[in-house]
Amino acid sequence: MKKLLVPCIYMLRGKAVTGFGETNALTDMPLLQLAESYSVNGADALLVLDFSDTEEEHAEAINCLIAMCEVSQIPVIAAGNIKRAEDVKKLLYAGASQVILNGSRKENMKLLPEVSKRFGRDKIAVSITSVEEYMLHAEDIEEYASRILVLSDIEDSLPKLTNLPLLLHVKEDNEEEVLSYLNKPGVEGVTGSFVSAPDFDLSGLRERAVKTGIPLAMYESGITFSEMKTDANGLIPCIVQDYKNDEVLMMAWMNEESFEKTMLTGKMHYYSRSRKSLWLKGETSGHYQYVKSMAADCDKDTLLAKVSQVGAACHTGNRSCFYTPLFENEEKTKNPMHVFESVYDVIMDRKMNPKEGSYTNYLFDKGIDKILKKVGEENTEIIIAAKNPDPEEIKYEISDYLYHLMVLMAEKGVSWEEITDELAKR
Repeated sequence: MKKLLVPCIYMLRGKAVTGFGETNALTDMPLLQLAESYSVNGADALLVLDFSDTEEEHAEAINCLIAMCEVSQIPVIAAGNIKRAEDVKKLLYAGASQVILNGSRKENMKLLPEVSKRFGRDKIAVSITSVEEYMLHAEDIEEYASRILVLSDIEDSLPKLTNLPLLLHVKEDNEEEVLSYLNKPGVEGVTGSFVSAPDFDLSGLRERAVKTGIPLAMYESGITFSEMKTDANGLIPCIVQDYKNDEVLMMAWMNEESFEKTMLTGKMHYYSRSRKSLWLKGETSGHYQYVKSMAADCDKDTLLAKVSQVGAACHTGNRSCFYTPLFENEEKTKNPMHVFESVYDVIMDRKMNPKEGSYTNYLFDKGIDKILKKVGEENTEIIIAAKNPDPEEIKYEISDYLYHLMVLMAEKGVSWEEITDELAKR
């Protein structure tokens, strides 16, 4: 079982507070900056507990969670203020990778089978405070939950009762004791104040944990660095692409140390030939690269990394280092995502810069009701075309529908990137 370091944010009125039953500010750092910092500093996931008291505060907490999920490069687990299945849906749609139901609330445990069947068992966890609490709902927890958040010192008893992974909320503030919890059978990870302190060196803890033999979650290469073909200086070129759209961002060199650091931290590390030293991409600019995958070419002498790029990849401020055009074939691209974005960009340009006689501008001028009417009509045309034997007809109707759908997206300010991000969450 790979072990996880999971900082937690106790959220109240848009701020991080110190913990259960306490409402003192944990830090002056804004919530978004705090959430982002955990990604940078080596956390494996982030637990967010909503301490709000009113519906208004809860609505604000949902908005905060959406923003935190957008900036976080690690999975966000959400808990707190769950009263009905719709609350679970809101948290998952906000971007949470998993939602934790409170095992001490009868209402939550009644929801457990329903939300597990509706959203998937892997999306649902349960928090418990005692063995008795677990035993009361053991059958449902085992069938419908995929993780248990343990909020008391019962980690020695539970592994004998369940095969579910345990996430421990530990109160200890001693590194040796916290690491000892990670080594316990059945324990998947630790959370709590020790790993949540904003100024705590999580990356350092990761390295020390790995050195003591604790199997932390990290990337594992299918081949060792020694099996790769490097140059005389032990270096190998690494081409870097955006994992979302395959845009080539940059090329840099890696040695064995930078390769291993990348595997351990999940952030791209390289070797600078001019400075003759290791460097973490984004260390000074904040433009980190979170690795999503890495592959070697057929000769094993070049690496290809796909990353989530924060900000610009190039030191000039350009998104990609490859921004100087030399020549281009004028044939239109047929990459589906590029086509969608290209058509969408034209539609947005028409909205910002109206052109006389443009059908797109006609739709924008008529307003949302006309746009919705056309979307509905085109949707109906697809259904009719699908009943006809000629496959060409449905192709044309789907294209018409997608165009009008993009007009609607532009009218509402929704981009293809936002749509694909939402689909990826599901």
